[in-house]
Amino acid sequence: MGRAFSLIALAALVSAGSPEVRAARPMVTDDARIVDAKACQVETWLRRDPGTTEAWALPACNPTGNLEITAGGARTWGGGAAGLSDKVLQAKTLFKPLDEGWGVGMAVGTVVHPREAGSGAWPGSPYFYVPLSVKAAGDGWIVHVNAGATRDRDARRTIGTWGIGHEIRLDERLFAIAETFATDRARPFYQAGLRYWIAKDRLQLDATYGDRLEAGSGERWFTVGLRVLGPAFLP
Repeated sequence: MGRAFSLIALAALVSAGSPEVRAARPMVTDDARIVDAKACQVETWLRRDPGTTEAWALPACNPTGNLEITAGGARTWGGGAAGLSDKVLQAKTLFKPLDEGWGVGMAVGTVVHPREAGSGAWPGSPYFYVPLSVKAAGDGWIVHVNAGATRDRDARRTIGTWGIGHEIRLDERLFAIAETFATDRARPFYQAGLRYWIAKDRLQLDATYGDRLEAGSGERWFTVGLRVLGPAFLP
């Protein structure tokens, strides 16, 4: 819900060379959900890669009832530089909410990398994707599938993106997640972790470990995140 899969997610995979943001934390593969009507949420997390640390913040609101707007970004430390490294703007809607068995939607957005001369300003690198979510065992197991494409502004080429994720309920507050995702030009990444509701439907804590499906790639990462959801308050 709300995560710019895009969010950065697979789109940033292309231009940044690693998975960044995208579904409700901590998944990169997005789901067929959006923030509640007239409400907002904020997803924040720290990601630690070999040599760098990223701090992300992605506020999102649903002002109309079926249009979630996300705008945020990241700061990065390490690797010889520090400062604002990513800016994301995304809109997401649902064609069918995830209620009776399955749901589907669409998201469009753009990612800007201020440090890079070619893609350091708007309109950035645009992307789109379609999230499909299917309940495999009621609310106990949900499978998320994404397919889309991003336009690499610097390379002047369009690249396909995909992701498959699993969301498994372990008890009333604890969930396990496992996923794999990639572009059509590189070996996939994988990620696994846990999501825990500190306050049901209001405050969530999560943590993950991820890497590329390639021996000795040296691209592993760890994340820890906090997600805050507010009640409906917009006019």
